Amino acid sequence: MKLHTKLLSLVLAAALLLCLPTALRRIEEQLYPCRYAGVVESYAAEYEMDPLLIYTFVRTESSFDPAAVSSVGARGLMQMTEDTFEWIKSKIAPDEPLTFDDLFDPACAVRFGAYYLRLCLDRYGGDVATAAAAYHSGWGTVDSLLNHEDYTGDGKTLPSFPYSRMNHYVEKILRCYKRYTELYGPSI
Repeated sequence: MKLHTKLLSLVLAAALLLCLPTALRRIEEQLYPCRYAGVVESYAAEYEMDPLLIYTFVRTESSFDPAAVSSVGARGLMQMTEDTFEWIKSKIAPDEPLTFDDLFDPACAVRFGAYYLRLCLDRYGGDVATAAAAYHSGWGTVDSLLNHEDYTGDGKTLPSFPYSRMNHYVEKILRCYKRYTELYGPSI
């Protein structure tokens, strides 16, 4: 009887080991979801960027909650302020009857947020860390830091971030983007 119990325990342990990677993957996919895939992938293609980067910003900014509102009044999946919304609207939708409240619509939020992220990437040579700092703190702040030799070696990117909130945000973006890439590969 002891042999039968040991054999059964070994079979159960082996079965658990075989199922564990799949279970862990599913848990990680829940932690790093790809919600709003149609919208994200459409605007990723339109703005020529990795959809995983957009998922990274959506997860970091709003945890995929389209009704999210920050303490400074930023709205939607990609947490955009009203001033930024109005500026981007003048660029990509000047004749559309959109209002700041439309950022609660996932399609509008991703459209505007991805466009702004694309502008940040273009402005800072495709450097995700510097673009993330600009997305979080604004171009003026990042440009000011780039004008100081203490913060940049090349005048185009920031290898470190002197403000704790900015540093924390950039680190969070980089970790999240790395995890998305590890989970889903270079493209979905």
